[in-house]
Formats: sequence, C-alpha cells, structure tokens
Amino acid sequence: MFDLIRQDIQNNTLKETYGDIKVYTKSLSRDGDDALVMVRKDGKKQLLALSHSGLFQELEGEDGGEWKLAPLTHGNRLVLNAHFPYTVPQANTARKNSMGLGDRLGEATPGHIAALGDAEVFPIFAQQSIRELNFTARTYDDVVDAAAFAVFQEGYKTGYGADGDHLKTKEDIVKTLAMGATMITLDSSEKIDNSISGLSAKAQEEKYKTLDPEVQKTYEDLYLDKTVEIPGLTLTLTKETLLRDVLIYHSALDFITEVYEEIIRDYPRPVDFEVSIDETVTPTDVEAHYLIAAELKRRGVVISTMAPRFLGEFQKGIDYIGDLDVFEADLKKHVSISEAFGYRLSIHSGSDKFSIFPILARNIPQTFHVKTAGTSWLEFIHVLAEHEPKLYRDIRRYALQAFPEATKSYHVTTDLTAIKDVDKIPDGELPRELKDNNVRQLLLITFGFILRDTDDEGNFLFKHKLERAFRIYEEEYKEHLKAHIGRHLDLLSFR
Repeated sequence: MFDLIRQDIQNNTLKETYGDIKVYTKSLSRDGDDALVMVRKDGKKQLLALSHSGLFQELEGEDGGEWKLAPLTHGNRLVLNAHFPYTVPQANTARKNSMGLGDRLGEATPGHIAALGDAEVFPIFAQQSIRELNFTARTYDDVVDAAAFAVFQEGYKTGYGADGDHLKTKEDIVKTLAMGATMITLDSSEKIDNSISGLSAKAQEEKYKTLDPEVQKTYEDLYLDKTVEIPGLTLTLTKETLLRDVLIYHSALDFITEVYEEIIRDYPRPVDFEVSIDETVTPTDVEAHYLIAAELKRRGVVISTMAPRFLGEFQKGIDYIGDLDVFEADLKKHVSISEAFGYRLSIHSGSDKFSIFPILARNIPQTFHVKTAGTSWLEFIHVLAEHEPKLYRDIRRYALQAFPEATKSYHVTTDLTAIKDVDKIPDGELPRELKDNNVRQLLLITFGFILRDTDDEGNFLFKHKLERAFRIYEEEYKEHLKAHIGRHLDLLSFR
C-alpha cells in the first residue's frame, strides 16, 4: 500500500481524493502499515495518515475511514515523536559546530533546513527566550512543536536541538527541560553586579571587605598574584583585578553552581549546558574569563559552552561594530581559555555579523556555537517588502510607534532621523530598505509588538495578515532563508 501512496503523490493524484491540497513530498514516511505525509489543506498544514494501524489510531483528527487528517497540535507532535525518533530534539553530544536558528514565526525551520544542505553543523531549530515567548504569546511547547513538524515536513533526519534560551530561574529551567529542551542557556545577568565597574578602586575595596571572610580567603588563596600559563596565554590576577572580578561574578558563580548541582548534573538525559555572561556593562576581560572557568572547574561544574561578552558591539540584526584587529587579538585569548578548560565558545547575537565570521573560523581550532534569531524574521519582512508593499508600509509605520517601548528590552543605536518616509518610497525600492541598519533594527526589535498588538476591539493588527502572507509566499520565504542563512554558514566555514 505504501508504494501505491508514494505513486499517488508522485503522480499528484491525491487531489482527486482530498480536493485542493498541497503535499510536502519530502515528508512521506512509513510506519508499519501506515503512511504519513504533511499536507496543506484549507490553508492549514496537517498530517495525512493512511491505513489503520497504531499511528493512525493514535493521531487525533478527522477520520475519513481509509484516511485521517490530523492537525498540528501538541498531542499529535508527541505521537509523531514516538513513531519517528528523528523528530525528537537531542543534545549536541558530538560537540559539532552548532548554530542557534531562532524562529519568531514558527515558520522558518524549513528555510533553515534548506540553508543547511550538507553542512557539518548541528542546528538548534527550537530556540526562544522567555522574553521572546512573551512577545510572541507562544509557549516553549509551541516552539518545539513547530520545529518537530518542520523536521518531519522536510525529512530532516540528522538531528537537531532545542535551546531554552536566556533562562534566569531554576523554575523556568525545570519547566523548559520538561517540555523537551536539550540545551539550557543560563543567563546569570541578574546575579552579576554591573555596578562594580563604575566604582572607584577605593569604593571597590570597601565593598570587597563586606564579603564573607571565608569567601575572600578562598579566592585569594587560590588566585591572588598567581601566574597562570596556558597554551597561548600568560596572565596574573593582581589584587585589584581579583577584587573587582570577585565582586562582579561571585554571586553568579554560586548561582551557576546551584543550577548545575540541583538540575543539570543528574538530569536523566544529556543536556548541553551553556553559561551566558554576555549581559554585562563591560566586555569580559581575559582575567575574568579565566577566574570563572577555573572556579567552575574547581566546583565540578561541567559546561558545554560559554558566552563571554566580547569586545565591540553585537547589536541585533546588523554587522559587528568595532575594530576587527582588536577583536581578533582579544578573541585569541578567550579561545586559549576555552581550549584549556574543555568547553566551546558561544557567540550571542550572531545574526549578520559577517565581518567577524571569517575571524571566528580561522581562530577557533575546535568547534563553536553561534546564535541567530531575529535575522530570519527580517527575511520574512523582506518578502513582504517585495510582494505586499501596503502591508509592509503599515508595519513599518507601526514599528516607529512601538520603537520607544521596544528599546526598553534591546540595546540598539538606531538613528530614526536617518530613516526615510516610507510613503515616499516607490514600491520597487522598498526591499532596499532592509539593507539599511537603522531600518533593520527598527523592524527587528519591534517584532513582538507587530505580532501581538491588537486594536480597541481586540483584533490583531497584523498577526493574521502575516499568517495569510506566509501561506502565499511560503516558497519565497524559504528561498530567502536558504540564501541568507547560507551566507552565514559559508563565512563561518560551517560547510
């Protein structure tokens, strides 16, 4: 029977039975006597199951006797996971080069898969922070559901991960792991004391004296005035340096240790544990990185990746801002520390940082992780600029209204005065706007307002219009992502 179904799909004869239907041919899969394929019918993606064995019976949906149309619900995703293990997210246990491919819409993963091709990279298709979930009114289950269904749709069987991104509480970590996360990015920013760098040396010393004497003694006995030599790097933690870094990071180190010991260490399945220290006022200097790495090792905390705050500006959706030679020299020091302590470096806000990608590729001898997200949203906006000029203009005008509120959540240096009046730009020139850094940042950081805001009667301003546009321009969006994310992969030497 399976071969007959495959022949029907190849001959495009399923429409004779099911009416106006789009078949995602790469998804056709066999499970015992059942055949399952992803289709789009009546504007919605659904699973089409044929035959009558276990899978057919387990899926919830419209039963037509010899067939069943099953909506893409969370329950049906769990059924899919049970019968097709490649749709279940997993940890990057092979420590491959990896890329976070966040998806604001829940529609980008097919394009991400197209971009990957045969690249030797482990993709994190499900990647959302609590902040982004709140902006998009999604749950982490929704994020993993979308990734799993897309993996099935595209027949992608080489493995993918799910990152609970920038989690700040133990409660959120436990919940996200229970929902299928295979990677936890611990954001310890609320435990990092960003006020220390602004204090005078005398004020720092006075504050240091208020710490528990045992804490002071432990750090001083282990690190004060000790010369450290690791391949490619020699450094000494002076009293001034040690005092400052202990004040900034000691609470964060305690929190990281608690999370590891209470949740991560004995978790029943592999988890990629990333420590993020990039949410600080000043860049992570080499002494601070060494202190954190050495302390985590001393405490028995095993991490997969660490995200320092590198020199320069890593703003959303635009290229790196800073001196490339200075960045490269500093990067080499961080590489030396990560290599010595056995974890991989992670580069946050990695979207569109094209100028530093070759620097990363030639200076990190092992593998590393790069996070992207908002750039895939911008590619969808680019599609609108090409095909839906009125909708694009409406969104662009609304983004200007939402921008002041959006900047409370994102650091950008957008110059609104440099942005042209969208109503004075001819339709054919609208896509060029997406090359302008100011326009890119405007449309990127306001995504949450564009997706969730409603009018006075509670109707979404744009959400349903965007969903309609996606159905129409699904293939165009896929091609945009294939090219744009592909450029990231090429410059990172991930192919």
